[in-house]
Amino acid sequence: MAAVTTNSTILRRPRSFSSPILSPSLPKPTTFPLGAPIIPHRLPFLPSLRVSSKPSSSAAAVSHSPQKGEASAFVSRFGPDEPRKGSDVLVEALEREGVTNVFAYPGGASMEIHQALTRSHLINNVLPRHEQGGVFAAEGYARASGRVGVCIATSGPGATNLVSGLADALLDSVPIVAITGQVPRRMIGTDAFQETPIVEVTRSITKHNYLVLEVEDIPRIVKEAFFLARSGRPGPVLIDIPKDIQQQLVVPDWDQPIKLTGYLARLPGLPNQGLLEQIVRLISESKKPVLYVGGGCLNSSEELRKFVDLTRIPVASTLMGLGSYPCSDDLSLHMLGMHGTVYANYAVDKADLLLAFGVRFDDRVTGKLEAFASRAKIVHIDIDSAEIGKNKQPHVSVCVDIKPALAGLNRILENKMERRELNLDFSAWNEELRQQKRKFPLSFKTFGDAIPPQYAIQVLDELTNGKAIISTGVGQHQMWAAQFYKYNSPRNWLTSGGLGAMGFGLPAAVGAAVARPHDIVVDIDGDGSFQMNAQELATIRVEDLPVKIMILNNQHLGMVMQWEDRFYKGNRAHTYLGNPSRPEKIFPDMVKLAEAFDIPAARVFKMADLRGAIRTMLDTPGPYLLDVIVPHQEHVLPMIPSGGAFEDVITEGDGRSSYETN
Repeated sequence: MAAVTTNSTILRRPRSFSSPILSPSLPKPTTFPLGAPIIPHRLPFLPSLRVSSKPSSSAAAVSHSPQKGEASAFVSRFGPDEPRKGSDVLVEALEREGVTNVFAYPGGASMEIHQALTRSHLINNVLPRHEQGGVFAAEGYARASGRVGVCIATSGPGATNLVSGLADALLDSVPIVAITGQVPRRMIGTDAFQETPIVEVTRSITKHNYLVLEVEDIPRIVKEAFFLARSGRPGPVLIDIPKDIQQQLVVPDWDQPIKLTGYLARLPGLPNQGLLEQIVRLISESKKPVLYVGGGCLNSSEELRKFVDLTRIPVASTLMGLGSYPCSDDLSLHMLGMHGTVYANYAVDKADLLLAFGVRFDDRVTGKLEAFASRAKIVHIDIDSAEIGKNKQPHVSVCVDIKPALAGLNRILENKMERRELNLDFSAWNEELRQQKRKFPLSFKTFGDAIPPQYAIQVLDELTNGKAIISTGVGQHQMWAAQFYKYNSPRNWLTSGGLGAMGFGLPAAVGAAVARPHDIVVDIDGDGSFQMNAQELATIRVEDLPVKIMILNNQHLGMVMQWEDRFYKGNRAHTYLGNPSRPEKIFPDMVKLAEAFDIPAARVFKMADLRGAIRTMLDTPGPYLLDVIVPHQEHVLPMIPSGGAFEDVITEGDGRSSYETN
């Protein structure tokens, strides 16, 4: 019996079937105990050939490319013909992928893997205190480093605790490999203790997943999983390994080829030169062009900067794209969308050409689709063909990796400029946008000694020179961190964008601190989000990670409260997070909580004391928690209401005012 491969990138298929779908090289599947209907599913990671491109030379035969840090000639601790357990094969397969850190929480079905990890001299396990903390930490590691993050959990509840992280990684295109223990093969489908069909549970929230049914398949499956996670549009891959497979002895074959013919054939090749020429022609004809860049540009920051230097086209970034172009640059319009700057949304509204690079026209960016960039011709470049035309129909589309596309555009621009065939001048347009910046700057009000949350982030930006790695939870603090911290480099901004998962900030900071131990890592969190994974304070302390935690504590579920103020006449529906019987007290006491984990902490109430408190936080060796008490009446502004257009933008008001509701 071969390994069962379930692939959400091809088709969601029933648990009972007799032949593989699409790819003739896929191993013959087995029959699962429960049935499910075939449900059409988007093909988010198998780009179709909707735009003519020359196939990549690597499409026919792909050699395994090791991760950064992998030795060119791997030396095994086992003899070439020495039998070893499946769990040892798994760990060595991870070593061969260059893995040096994993985030693994043990349990009955994964004990063998943990025993094998203790025998590895190359892999360090950072022990989270909850499986969700582990998968978010793996994401933080991947987001901060660009390498594949790895997390490991046991079967049943351990595996299901990974679900939010897998969904988050899929939506934000983060390369992680999640490994789960499973009950022994003979017990699958019997409702055994701690059994869940995690392959079925995660089918639609992973790029690909595997149930391993032959120990000999482990080397190939791990190799495939890492290749899938980081190639094309990156994403999460899950490997489910029954306990008896982990215990079985085998002499592994490390030279097995990967079997991903269908996937490889659909990977985009080099960009079509004619289409790039057409894009340059559109730029030359434009008077008011705008770049709309997203997370797909994080690996192409250098090429993007060169493109902007050549064209002088202003840049608006999505939440996920912050840092791909320096936010402090004069041509940066900062973030666009629901809580984006007025001038970024103004630019898109008035533009006659929208260059959408590495984006997916998310609803929090576009608002009312028919009104978004309604005056503009749209060029969409993205590696995922499923995103092209899904929400907004482009005039020109190129399904390709943005890095070679930008490099190709830059070559064309340079050649034409050298021959004086192209003279771009958008100075009048840029001056118009500078006027909008002066008219509608990001700002906040002060009320006596109270600390505006925006000011706290502004001070942090100043004291770290904009060079810290910032992670966040989800809510008001997340939007303020996006607005008021200036990200000038990619991979310094770690946040749950598409899924909006509260509790992301602290474990993501753990992963970032492991990936980049010499950088400053600050978790800007809300009191609500922080409490969802506060147990990871133990991981930070035990691993002695220098993670700084700045909680903007307003004792409320801030973003939901803001919507209550704006659209529900201020009626509080379970958004107060303090103790109603003692509202004068800060609850819970975050300082005492930190002290319980042996982490130094302080609380600050007054604006005059804030700068010194943040300086102390940054100067204290190791981890530190600063509880910043802020007014709960503050609103994140600007704000375009959900489904609204630029003309509906809100720029004034807070929870101290009352509003009419529809």
